[in-house]
Amino acid sequence: MIPAQFDYVRPGSVAEACQALASDEDAKVLAGGQSLLPLLRLRLAYPSTLVDVGRLTELSGVHDRGDHVYIGALTTHDEIMRSPVLRAACPLPALAAAQVADPAIRHRGTFGGSLAHADPAGDLPAVVLALDGVLVAASEEGEREIPAAEFFVDYLEPSLRQGELLAGVKLPKLGAGWGFHYEKFHRTAQAWAIVGVAAAVRRSNGSIAEARIGLTNMGPTPVRAVATEAALRDAEPGDQVRQACQEAAAGTSPPADLHAQPDYRRHLAKVLTRRAVLAAAGSP
Repeated sequence: MIPAQFDYVRPGSVAEACQALASDEDAKVLAGGQSLLPLLRLRLAYPSTLVDVGRLTELSGVHDRGDHVYIGALTTHDEIMRSPVLRAACPLPALAAAQVADPAIRHRGTFGGSLAHADPAGDLPAVVLALDGVLVAASEEGEREIPAAEFFVDYLEPSLRQGELLAGVKLPKLGAGWGFHYEKFHRTAQAWAIVGVAAAVRRSNGSIAEARIGLTNMGPTPVRAVATEAALRDAEPGDQVRQACQEAAAGTSPPADLHAQPDYRRHLAKVLTRRAVLAAAGSP
């Protein structure tokens, strides 16, 4: 199908991009385009202006900033997957990025685009939520930091204000004792996750001291498996972990669609959470 008519702007700086977004409430940001372009072709989105930020190189790259890692919004999934900085300091985004769609999309799709699109079936929003990331929005007034728990408002609705552009994400460095895993169930390699689980687990003296778990496609936004996180404190890998993971779907509202019904997604959440936690904890 052919998209509806729109104006096209290619700013030369972040400031120019923010100015263009502030001047038109119906403007949309075009980065890698892997999420937006299908919506345009199906006429599910009708922006009056496309603001193409694809050449703003200052929004790219993975940077070690001492107490945290900063990921520019235009960093591609492939760059995330291969980043030595992330693999050393916080590997969970790299593990999830390796499971995004296929190589062609991973080379074009961007980290910030996936987050700003705010699709709960996307892999990376649950990762940033699980890690308690902080998203940095740029505007004509300066930068605003948004905790991941406050960024995802509703289905395809981030908490970005008019005139704001997602510039990057701050992720904590998690040190010794932490393990990571992303577990995903999907029909084909290119398909969205029916359910996905992002797990970060810290072990101490043989038991789990702390767990952070983000769930993909278990509600209108990515969600934390808070009941399981609480139940896993001081749990030893084995029956205690299995019992704790039975609470993974508590408080969620999974969707019903052509691929799965809510009850099936709840079942998957329990099974995949157990697998992800055990893998992150280093147990078979």
